[in-house]
Amino acid sequence: MVRLSVNINKVATLRNSRHEQTHGTTGRPSVCRATAHCIDAGAKGITVHPRPDARHITLADAREIAELLAPMRGEVEYNIEGDPRPELIDLVLELRPDQFTLVPVRVGELTSQAGWPSDTPREALAKLVERVQANGTRVSIFVDPEEAPIRWAASLGAKRVELFTEPYARAWNVGPQQARESFQHYVRAATLAHELGLGVNAGHDLDEHNLELFAALPYLDEVSIGHAILAEALFDGLSRVVKRYLALLSPLTRR
Repeated sequence: MVRLSVNINKVATLRNSRHEQTHGTTGRPSVCRATAHCIDAGAKGITVHPRPDARHITLADAREIAELLAPMRGEVEYNIEGDPRPELIDLVLELRPDQFTLVPVRVGELTSQAGWPSDTPREALAKLVERVQANGTRVSIFVDPEEAPIRWAASLGAKRVELFTEPYARAWNVGPQQARESFQHYVRAATLAHELGLGVNAGHDLDEHNLELFAALPYLDEVSIGHAILAEALFDGLSRVVKRYLALLSPLTRR
């Protein structure tokens, strides 16, 4: 079964809209409480993305979530994602999450807009990947579903890639034929990654509608979903929505 990692950034976004912002267990809504609800519903992964401006998840949040997840090590994976800035690398080395997803960050962006370009200088990133993995954390590289960036990610020594799925989501919104054509593009990307020895993650704009087809992607290890789950949870409840997504990822459900 494909692992579902719930991105809880938007819980912190809502909390941070109040001036009396606090962290982890005491803020409202609490990111730790949201984490617990996701796990109780069956999610096997939690994702956070502490950004430089701390507009949602903060470094303090990341530490409190790590403490909450520590007794579940080996059962629930903790994925910290973000750019290779020193304070975030220090946090990853300190907390030793199960996975660190390297994501390029553009100044002023609201959310990730693309994967790493294949012409990004590799030497410094390769050394960083080696350092993080030697510390016990698997590294995944956020890339577009194209040959060049996937091969570039493999050259860094990373264990996985995360395929940027916004293009697939846009194709799905156009129509079934466009969705199937885009999906086949991702099939080729995932197959190449597998041939290069990389595990395959995916994320960005996946939802209950487009996930049903995408869950059949060969070699898919994990999907990271946040915005859609939290948006639907406003009406249906977080635990119930997480369970619906888990059902979509179950091979038995898709038969």
